[in-house]
Amino acid sequence: MTGSQKLYLPEVLKGLFVTMGHVLRNLANPRRMPVIFYPEQKKDLPPTTRGRHRLMKREDDSPRCTACMLCATACPAECIHIKAAESPDPDIEKFPEKFEIDMLRCVFCGFCVDACPLDAIRMDVPEVMLADYTRESLVYRKEFLMDHDNKDIVPDYNPPRPVIWTHGPHAKP
Repeated sequence: MTGSQKLYLPEVLKGLFVTMGHVLRNLANPRRMPVIFYPEQKKDLPPTTRGRHRLMKREDDSPRCTACMLCATACPAECIHIKAAESPDPDIEKFPEKFEIDMLRCVFCGFCVDACPLDAIRMDVPEVMLADYTRESLVYRKEFLMDHDNKDIVPDYNPPRPVIWTHGPHAKP
């Protein structure tokens, strides 16, 4: 055996001994095992946890999203699919006719939230358990993403981000 092969074997044995130590300690005293009996017990998530996505609404309950495609472009998993349509509001150029997020592909990176210039998408719903669902139910559509009151879910640590208009009718001189 070469020198590097001789050094590799002792490290593997050390790792096996550490693992066996944990197994024997947990078998000897099972009450100290770090186990949560889900779904009977649920772990408290930290306040900065990225939760389920939601689309923010305007005062008239229309989506705040203008279908600029920045969130879909920033998504590394390519799980956001948007189909734009002309908006009936003359102040808004377009809106998402179809907005879908495939949660089976989502990696919860938060790039979509960071990329959105209008704060139209957030990840602050503290519901991230994706077990026991069908594939179709894990494709979140616009209606599901907007099924909330803007103020009922927003935690204290997540204040609304200011929207700074640089052009258009809402721009400040």
